[in-house]
Amino acid sequence: MKNYVLWKNPPYISYTSNSFIPSMNEYKVCDSKTAVIVCPGGGYGCKADHEAEPIALMFNDHGINAFVLDYNVCPCHKFAPLSDVQRAIRFARSLGYEKIAVCGFSAGGHLTCTSATLYDFKAYEPTDDIDRLSARPDAFIPCYPVVTFDESFTHLGSRQNLLSTEWESKELVELFSNEKHINSNTPPCFIWHTATDNAVPVKNSLVLANALIENNVRCELHIFPEGCHGLGLAKDKNDVGIWSDSACTFLKNIGF
Repeated sequence: MKNYVLWKNPPYISYTSNSFIPSMNEYKVCDSKTAVIVCPGGGYGCKADHEAEPIALMFNDHGINAFVLDYNVCPCHKFAPLSDVQRAIRFARSLGYEKIAVCGFSAGGHLTCTSATLYDFKAYEPTDDIDRLSARPDAFIPCYPVVTFDESFTHLGSRQNLLSTEWESKELVELFSNEKHINSNTPPCFIWHTATDNAVPVKNSLVLANALIENNVRCELHIFPEGCHGLGLAKDKNDVGIWSDSACTFLKNIGF
């Protein structure tokens, strides 16, 4: 495992309480020019360990290189997490990776969706040649994701943590409601959720899949009938646990 600091001088460091420096750990298993960047969940308030390294090692077990992104969470600037994932994608490209997917869970799933829908959004000022590279992922894998910030079925804690005092801003709610920014250039997507998720309603994934299908974007959706929120690899649930094999097959079918 190798750790990379994404910036010498992060763009939003003055907004954090502990001078947090975004970084990512590389889990490399082969000379393939493809990799997956993992964004653990935690409601934009923390990062869940079981959705971090274990996920990267799962991709490694399938012969896929991976990174785990240590991104900004509350308290931080509203554009800091998006800046971190955009920079991570560009940084991975600077290391020689040509195809990059992003995989995230819950609020990390929201960040994953945002990376795939707002890749052209200027979340931070360019700092070096790395920032000339594309921030568009080649695929994204949102897992029981927060997709929308629409109050009727979002995870309100994630919205409040990310937007802070601006959490009621109609403009920001619109910007971070990812289903509203899907178009024909959105990368292929693999989604999974459980129907009984009582923290992030499954409607988030249904709305995302519907928008992808309407825009003729390659999409695979798995809704498992039972299971709580935050299952990660779901190794103790035989039905839900198949998601990882299916996701890796999805990636390999599109060139990973």
